[in-house]
Amino acid sequence: MKMSLLQQMYKDILAGVPLAKENRYYASFLTLCIEQSPEGDELCDRMHLPSTEDGIRSHQDAMSDTVGPTADDVSCDLANMNFSSCPREVMLLQLTLIKMLVDKAVSEETEFSTRQKYCEILILLLKEPKISSKLICLLSSCDRLLSHMASKSLASLVYFQLKEENALNVTWLSHSLKTLLEFPMCTQVAECLWTLTAIIKDILKDETLPKAGILKKLLSPLDDVLEGFYNSILLHHFDSHLCTSPYSETANNLISFTDLLEALLASRTELQLPLKCQRVLFLKVSYVLNVISSSTHYFIKKKFIMLLKKCVLCKSGEDTVSGSQSLRNPYFYEDMLALSNAVLQVVNLTWLDQIPLGEKASYFGSSEALPGDNTQSGSDQTVLRAISLVVLKTLEFKFQNSATEAEIKEVFQSSMSQLLTFWRSHMKCSPQSHPVVHHCEWLSLVFIEQDDDMWEAAKALLLSYLKFDRLRRDAADNLSQKEEESWNFLTHASGYNPHCIFLFFLEKIAFDSTVLLDFLISSETCFLEYLVRYLKLLREDWHQFVNVCNYFDTKHGTCQPVSSIKPPHQEKQSCMSDVNLQNAPCEPEPQTLIPLTSSHSCLVFTTEQGDNEVAESNQSKSLICNDSTSLLGSLQSLVNYDSSEDSELESVGKECLVNTLKMPLNNEHETISETVCSYTDDMQNKLKSQMLPLKQKGCNASSSLACIEPSDNIVPLKIMLYKSTKCLEELQNAISRLQRRNLFPYNPSALLRLLSHVEKISKSTNSP
Repeated sequence: MKMSLLQQMYKDILAGVPLAKENRYYASFLTLCIEQSPEGDELCDRMHLPSTEDGIRSHQDAMSDTVGPTADDVSCDLANMNFSSCPREVMLLQLTLIKMLVDKAVSEETEFSTRQKYCEILILLLKEPKISSKLICLLSSCDRLLSHMASKSLASLVYFQLKEENALNVTWLSHSLKTLLEFPMCTQVAECLWTLTAIIKDILKDETLPKAGILKKLLSPLDDVLEGFYNSILLHHFDSHLCTSPYSETANNLISFTDLLEALLASRTELQLPLKCQRVLFLKVSYVLNVISSSTHYFIKKKFIMLLKKCVLCKSGEDTVSGSQSLRNPYFYEDMLALSNAVLQVVNLTWLDQIPLGEKASYFGSSEALPGDNTQSGSDQTVLRAISLVVLKTLEFKFQNSATEAEIKEVFQSSMSQLLTFWRSHMKCSPQSHPVVHHCEWLSLVFIEQDDDMWEAAKALLLSYLKFDRLRRDAADNLSQKEEESWNFLTHASGYNPHCIFLFFLEKIAFDSTVLLDFLISSETCFLEYLVRYLKLLREDWHQFVNVCNYFDTKHGTCQPVSSIKPPHQEKQSCMSDVNLQNAPCEPEPQTLIPLTSSHSCLVFTTEQGDNEVAESNQSKSLICNDSTSLLGSLQSLVNYDSSEDSELESVGKECLVNTLKMPLNNEHETISETVCSYTDDMQNKLKSQMLPLKQKGCNASSSLACIEPSDNIVPLKIMLYKSTKCLEELQNAISRLQRRNLFPYNPSALLRLLSHVEKISKSTNSP
């Protein structure tokens, strides 16, 4: 066959130049020259490539049947034949041209007359009786490139027949059924799976095709066989050393099968009633879970884990399906519930402990660290997040489909406990980072590097929290204070308190409202949905938000009291947040120098206490300030001075504090401490009234404030409350500016109303 003519044909198709000669002329050049075994088309074990002379003779025979080219044309072509052309290269170019012709013929961007020309050439090629059989023979070639190109070309031709003729290629269908039915006796199935996957993807990419009818025609004959193949390939024992190699035939089959499963899940969106092969992953997900915990190669486990993640997020086949998609059809809830039950069952049976995550970190350009590199290899964070998200989303779905608290309480606590243990064992904090002292911080630590996963996880826990709270309130008309305390303790101990999660995230992004704005504008995350739901909760649950903010100030390093000495006659005060936050299981927190604010050089020494013992008054109590105005600035910035009364209080306090700070610091610790405490004691009653919205000021302070210290202590400054509400206020202003200029990508009116309401509550909190 003439290589130069094929090359010219390739250039013309690539450039969109019309093909001038007759259709049969071009179809004859695309006819493959393959000798098959005499037993039949399906037995291709003795298939071999032709020699150069065989290619010429075959071309002459094919040309003798054509009508288009004249004898002079053929003679001229043969005179210029390149006898040094390699038959393999010729065949690869033929396969490439077949794929290109199909792509151009179905593309709307191709000119109509050119597209019609390509279609006529392909129809003539398909009439060649053995074209499909020859391509099927090439699938089993030991030449991997030939096999791959044959798979792509065969898939294109099957797709073209479905689109243009509404007919299924019988030769390909017979081969696929035979191959799948003979497994595991015949293990060479990867090529068959690749071809079917490529056909499904081509159909899904076609925006003009009636996908439902075409997919049903394609998959219905294969439905029962694919379900049986799912059982056969995943029930295989993967203990052999051959299964641990990524280059083994078993690994190749599993990898190609995961791609097919993803394509089947993506195609599920197009059918009103899904087929069994599109539901089998949901109904028999335990087979996949067993593969993940088996001794198969890590890459295969990762493929299946990522497939489960896409499954629970309803994002299978994102690269092939255009626009938003959803798997929600009449069987969706039934299938997701079956998947959730199976996943949560193995999670509670220590399944997470059986998943060894990759131990090597990723290095630029290599999988090995450079000599002298002290970088510590950690767990595969991608897989860690994927597994965590699968567990959290299945918990969310289990919650949404439970009618009573008793149905899910035990499962939820057990699953979250396993997940927290899993995170702790695979997350290594750097020496520069502070130790994790609260379970709610784990979520932001695990997901902070992947925005879309982080907000999916946060939304899942928020929805679980809301459903759990609604169920427990439905079960009891009036909840006692003890029950409320127990509930709050549970949310912190299990790491899903929504206020804690939100504040930890704000802390991780340094309270930068522009980061939140980016999330709102982006269509790649569900942050908008999460934020709307959270703001609605915040509007109704403000007092708990304030409690958590106070916890951050007193226990998370924002501020520490100078002394915790209490008069002997004064009883120990308690509050809801102390019971829940201080007693929530967490790692020990070291007593260290903690900055009062992030922007000032002012430190407060914390006092160490023994068990139920209070530090003696002669212990070290000192306030060290590099700038005497830094403490004044931090105190002033946290109060809204909207009245003359506030201004007077400010000037009195400032004068008192300045006079004291001007005194020598040596041997004057006691005087400074007493003066600062007297100033803050005057502020205490005002700060108490600012902790809650106006409608809640009349309630018992001890049940809603975050452990107000006695008068001889520094009142915890509400730095976290200020920073978080300030961040939301800045976000509101930024959205309003963009909306006024018609620069916001959607209508944010509902979001702005929620932010405005939160702002009003915040201002009422800080008003006198």
